[in-house]
Parts: sequence; C-alpha cells; structure tokens
Amino acid sequence: MKNQGLFKSNFLFYVYKMGSTFLLAVLAAFLVGAFSDDSAAHFAVRTAGAVLLGVFFQQCGWLCHEVCHHQVFQDRTLGRFIGYVWGNLAQGFSVGWWMNKHNTHHSVPNVHGDHDGAQNGDPDIDTMPLLAWSRSMLKKATTPMAQWCVKHQAFTYFPLLSVARLSWLQQSIEYAFKPNKHSGRYIAGTDKLKPLPYENVERASLVAHYAWYFAIAFSCPSVFDAVWFVAISNISCGLSLALVFGLGHNGMAVYDAAHRPDYWKLQVTTTRNVKQDRFGFVHWFCGGLDYQVEHHLFPTVPRHNLAATNKLVQKFCKEYGVTYHETTIWDGTVEVLNHLQKIATELHEEFPAM
Repeated sequence: MKNQGLFKSNFLFYVYKMGSTFLLAVLAAFLVGAFSDDSAAHFAVRTAGAVLLGVFFQQCGWLCHEVCHHQVFQDRTLGRFIGYVWGNLAQGFSVGWWMNKHNTHHSVPNVHGDHDGAQNGDPDIDTMPLLAWSRSMLKKATTPMAQWCVKHQAFTYFPLLSVARLSWLQQSIEYAFKPNKHSGRYIAGTDKLKPLPYENVERASLVAHYAWYFAIAFSCPSVFDAVWFVAISNISCGLSLALVFGLGHNGMAVYDAAHRPDYWKLQVTTTRNVKQDRFGFVHWFCGGLDYQVEHHLFPTVPRHNLAATNKLVQKFCKEYGVTYHETTIWDGTVEVLNHLQKIATELHEEFPAM
C-alpha cells in the first residue's frame, strides 16, 4: 500500500475540503443576518441556516478526525493545531477529549471492558442505561428507568441522536476545564489526571467557539429565534454525526474483552461499510467513514485513497474467509434499529417480570 502511495495525502484536496466546509458557515451566517425580519418566510430561511450550520459542524468533525489521525499532515504538531481550528474553534469539541476517547475506540471497537471503569473497552458503546448493544449489557438494566429505556430503545434511538452534540459539548467542557471521575481525564485506578497538551490553546479555542456561535445566534430578531437557532443547529449536527457513527459499528458483532478475536478480524467484524451512490453524496455526508472498515484497518490513509484501499481489503477478506459487510445507508440504519429491537426483546428473558 505504501508503494502505491495510499498513505500520501493530496494537499489540494484538503484545501478544497476546508474551503468548501468554511463556506457552509459563511452561508449559514448570511441567511441569519440577511433575513432578519420577524416574518414566517424569514423565520423559515433562518431555520434553514441553522440546519446548514449543523451540517457545517458535522463536516468540521470529519476534517478534525482526518487531521488528528495524521492523514493530512506529516508534522504531528502542525496537525494538532489545525485540529484545534476544526475541532475546538469551529465545532466546539475538545481535541484532547476526542483523541482520548477515539483512540480507545479504535483499539477495541465494540468490545466490553472487563469491569466498570476499565480502559480495555470501547467508550462508544458505553451507553447504558439509555441503549444496550448486546445481551451482556442488559445486566446493567437494574432500575425501572433503565429497563424502560432499553425496552423502547428502537423508538428512542433517533431522539437520543438529536441531543448527542449537547452531550459531547458538555463532555468536552468537563475534560478541558473541570475534569471529574466520569470525564476520562483520570488514569484508571488513580487520582492522577492525564496531561492535556497545549491546555491553554484547548481552553481558549473552546471559548472562542462559543463567542462566534452565540454571536450568530443572538443576531436573530428575538430571544425565541436565537434559542430556536441553537436548538435546530444542535439537532441537525447531532443527527447527522451520530447517524454516521451508528452506521459504522452499531448492530455489528460485540465482544467481551477476554474473548475478542485478533486485531484484523476484530476491526472487520465489528464494522459496517456504506455503499456509494452515483452522485457522491454518501461519501461527502459520511466524511469518508462510508469506508469504515478500511479506515479502522489503516487509520492514517487519507479519505481520497480509501476507495482504492477498499479493493485490496475486500480481496484479502475473501481470500482468508473473513466476513466483510457492506450495505446502503438506508438498509444499514434499518439493521441498527432491528438490532436494538432484538436486544430489547431479550430484556424480557433477562427480566421475565417486565
């Protein structure tokens, strides 16, 4: 793969991606500022601007993801600072928080830790009491509220996705400003904090994010409009980000830490690819994570080289008999919902009195 240049990034591609993504925020701000009358038509345009800003946040997430995976720049210090631009400043997510969480996810996707607080489990499936992704997670449904959540999780899935960004913002603030035992900053089993590189840059760029974000929101003609703008932009981002995350892994194989397969098989069997469409929308919307299998196997391969990597990976999986799963964005979402319903049904076997 190295000889084929698949690890080499295309500078002009990323200039285009960063420029076109920035224009989404400019257009969103324009729609809010230029259509400021207190009329139904202008309100609808401002709502469209809020949706557009949510999509901007989502696309910033993909750029930060690529930069922090060292797909774009060989200089890791430069990459980290560009990450602060697209992560902290533009999107509102702490790069330090995200890297701590995401690096763990990459090493153990869809793996349960061997005990609460263990660092050998995937934080992305640590979603109880709201969502259970395997039968073993039902052991944590010990309260009536948790059992109700799991029982109805196929119906609450999308409402939960809609507020996902708010949860990630809160976790980012805790990680950067006020770490606690649940923030991920503490080294497991100790009272020692993990170091936060360039801590002042982390904090200042997060503060700057809220400054420009609320400046746009409160340029709306009323407090109601401003609150509506914030709500819609967060819902738009939460749904579009979390939908892609869910497609990548949810409803795929889940393992206990002690019984997980080797690295290659773990990455492939816990991951779902999304088929391309003729217009390129899926690839743009998913930020390259439509090739989630290839990304997990080779996380430093740039987005524009994943299609070529895909052919090599599929050939290898076929040769060695490893299941490789690829489906459409619609069918993948249905698979996730069906899996949630299956686990909800198993809840009755775990707790027959329900």
